[in-house]
Amino acid sequence: MSAIGDRKRVTPLTRLIRPLPALIALGAFLGVWELYVDLGGVDPLVLPAPHAVASALYTDRGLLWSNLQTTAGEILAGIALAISIAFVLSVTIHLSRTARRALLPLLIASQTLPIVIVAPLLILWLGFTFVPRLLVISLVAFFPLVVTTLDALDAVDPDMLKLMRTFDASRLRTFRHIELPAVLPGLFTGAKLAAVFSVIGAVFAEQAGATHGLGYLLTIAINQFLVPEAWAAVTVLSMFAIALYALFTLLERRVVPWAHQPKGEPV
Repeated sequence: MSAIGDRKRVTPLTRLIRPLPALIALGAFLGVWELYVDLGGVDPLVLPAPHAVASALYTDRGLLWSNLQTTAGEILAGIALAISIAFVLSVTIHLSRTARRALLPLLIASQTLPIVIVAPLLILWLGFTFVPRLLVISLVAFFPLVVTTLDALDAVDPDMLKLMRTFDASRLRTFRHIELPAVLPGLFTGAKLAAVFSVIGAVFAEQAGATHGLGYLLTIAINQFLVPEAWAAVTVLSMFAIALYALFTLLERRVVPWAHQPKGEPV
């Protein structure tokens, strides 16, 4: 009865009202920002008002869109590569204590590398191609994926594993029926984090060496003191990251609905 009651309470009006607090907070923030600039709190050449950024978004919409396509392709490819590597590494570390002792310290050490320095070095090594940008984005994105996926694997109910051993199930069958479904929520959590971090990696990679993309466009705008245009590029990057996060959230709800099911209720 409680599950039916919850579904009845989620009406179209409820869905419409849910984003209102965030929209009100955003509107208040933009209003304070606008007043701060208009009242002389800061030079508009240093911090443009929101209306100037909005004007740049409209005026340069074609340029922003073409560069977004480049950056979005790099980010999606980088996340796909990071997910593949993270899944294989997480499963390997989970199944082998030797692999855990050998690989986990290296994975942690990889995150101490400053991307600002690594990106130009990869450009020098591999040239001004798509490959170094892909590697930079994957390097930034894969560690959250490894951590959340490995935590999900380690948190599998030991009673379920004992039950599978009682039925004389093979290690592969146990992984397929018990551990793999349990790992999917952790993998999606890591993917949502990677969606945010990969945008930062893409900017660093494009600033280090690219002829197209929002990171490259951001560098050009700053060098030419086109501050509203620079903020417009930042806004597009932020909106893309939010959209990608929302996409992974939607996929998670479709693929692993049990992860969002209240305890004690049927799926």
